[in-house]
Formats: sequence, structure tokens, C-alpha cells
Amino acid sequence: MSTRPIAITGSTGKLGGRIARRIAETGTPQRLLVRDPSRAPDLPASDAVTASYGDGAAVRAALEGIDTALMVSGSESPDRLDQHRTFVDAAAAAGVRHLVYISFYGATPTATFTLARDHYETEQHIRGTGMAFTFLRDCFYADFMPDLVGDDGVIRGPAGNGRVAVVAQDDIADAATAVLLNPTSRAGQTFSLTGPESLTLYQVAEIVGHETGRTVSYHPETVAEAYESRASFGAPSWQLDAWVSTYTAIAAGEVADVTDDVARLTGHPPISLAQLLRSRPH
Repeated sequence: MSTRPIAITGSTGKLGGRIARRIAETGTPQRLLVRDPSRAPDLPASDAVTASYGDGAAVRAALEGIDTALMVSGSESPDRLDQHRTFVDAAAAAGVRHLVYISFYGATPTATFTLARDHYETEQHIRGTGMAFTFLRDCFYADFMPDLVGDDGVIRGPAGNGRVAVVAQDDIADAATAVLLNPTSRAGQTFSLTGPESLTLYQVAEIVGHETGRTVSYHPETVAEAYESRASFGAPSWQLDAWVSTYTAIAAGEVADVTDDVARLTGHPPISLAQLLRSRPH
């Protein structure tokens, strides 16, 4: 194993923070690229450096001497793809040999979920640099399912009877850690990370209700109703499109298929939505 540190982005967030903690537990040195070093987790054998995705010069300086880097996708914004490209180009210029990118399940240029298209374009840009890569395409987070429930106990969205193979962030973190610690064996590969089952939102509502002790139901909206019900948030059109297409991607069957990629990478099966909710306080 290389004695050079692994570079980790997103360590102040939920997924990146999970990965950074797992890397720290192995004693592997790491360099945490963050926008605000004061918010970086305090972990052994780690140092925090200031580098935002859109600042190519800072990213290049931060990645000097790094062989392997984790790129957690940036915060949702109209210019996220431009920021991703800037980061990728800076990583290549710094001499990074292997980039592990947290992408999205079913990333294609015509994906129903609008943000998945950005992930596809980012993957293509990474491929064009000549760096070795591993793409981890995560399905929608199981951790986020309770947040779909409104104050009235109802999940609303145009998902119809479609299914989604939600995956726990802990399983994604385990998979990413396995790749980062042994990147060569996974070079050039793409993994689609899912949970163990494919659920309708009717089933999601039932599971969330049962495990949280709430009365939860699912109401399938039309697409027009979905836009209308979210208009009051005052979000820009691209954000509304992302919110609504979360559900229409489910309706279209684009996030339904279960894979064994979590088990292949981690050596353990992924946890179910019910197991995840049962394991955490409410």
C-alpha cells in the first residue's frame, strides 16, 4: 500500500465524512479537501487543506503528491458540472493517478433524473483525462426516505407504482473505502450500488411508518400536481426539475434493479431500509 495520503473531498458532509472516518480507522494518512478547514473532521493521520471544486489552482496545489483521490459530487447548483470539470482537470494536472468518483445509478445523457445527466458528463470528462478511475453509481439514499414524508405524514410525488432500490450511506461508504484502499484492482470499473430490495413508495411509506411509529402513506401525484405543490418553495426551475424527476425516474423504472455490487466490494450484504431505520434513533 502506498504511504502517500489518500485525498478525500466532501468530508464535512454525511457521505464523505463517513468515508474519511473509515479511512482514518485503518491508519491510512489522508488529505481532506474542504472549503472551510475549521469544519473538517478531526481525524488521526489527516490534514485539511482549503480547495473548492471551482478553484482549479487551489485543487491542483492540494492534490500535489496524491496518487488516489475520492471525488464526492459537488453540491447541487446550476454550475455544478463546470465545477466538476475544473476539479477533474486540476486533479489530472496535479498528477493524480486514480480518481474514485461518487456518481449516480443509471447515469446517462438522457436519464429521467436530471442530475444524473451531470454525473454522466462528469464520468465522460474523467475518462478523457487518461487518469485511472472507478465510478460508484449510487441509487437514491435509503437515509433520505424519511425526509420525503411531509408534516402531514404523506409522501407525495409522481412515482406511480415504480420501484427504487434505495441504498444506505453506510454501505456506500464501506464500498468507497474498499476501493480507495485497493484502487488498482478496481481500475476502469463502474459499480451500481443498491440496497437489497426494490420498493414502491407505498412500501417505503409502510416501512418508514412502522419503524418510526408514525402513520405514513404515499399519495401518487401527477407531474403537473408535483410542480404545483412545490412551486411555493420559490426554488429555481432546475431545482424543481430535479425534485420532480426524482419521482419520475422511479416511475420510469430507471432506479429499480437490485445489484450485488455492495457485497462484491465490501464482503457483506447491503442493509435494508427497515434495518437502517431500526438502527438509528428517531
